[in-house]
Amino acid sequence: MKLTQRIRKWNQAIHRDLGYLFAGMTVIYAISGIALNHIKEWDPNYSITRMEIQVQGGISPDDFTKDDALELLAQFDEENNYKKHYFPDGATLKIFLDGGSVIVDRESGAGVLEHARRRPVFFESNYLHYNTPRGLWTWFADIFAGALILLAISGLFILKGKKGITGRGAWLTGVGILIPAIFLILYL
Repeated sequence: MKLTQRIRKWNQAIHRDLGYLFAGMTVIYAISGIALNHIKEWDPNYSITRMEIQVQGGISPDDFTKDDALELLAQFDEENNYKKHYFPDGATLKIFLDGGSVIVDRESGAGVLEHARRRPVFFESNYLHYNTPRGLWTWFADIFAGALILLAISGLFILKGKKGITGRGAWLTGVGILIPAIFLILYL
């Protein structure tokens, strides 16, 4: 077997096996990437539900206790979720809940009850994409990044002839390089 044939065979085997090994990671990073691309339109990690509430006005920061907060929360079946409360300014009471918060205007009693729930799949994907776990995960993520480079380069040489890198593949590769270059020119 010629040297070029052996190299081509090894190239195909490496490309195939790395592709299988990192298929799951590619999907995780793709899902997270799509979510993060639209971070201005929505929170990819949490689904926030808001409910307008009305409580008795005239809340005084001087004598408002935890028991008062629990009594207020009982109106909305949230007393078991109480964490703490404080008055961020002279007009507002904020109560932190497990998985949410309550903000109430002291004078009018008008307020908002918010709950934050993790978005399934997106939260976990973003957790990994942000490299939150660190340690061994960072090493694995770096290996994945290197594997993507190797997959891209080895993929260039899978086919030969008119459909390979010396034919149509060269044009498509050039367009693939040109598109991000154009966007960099437009936005930088």
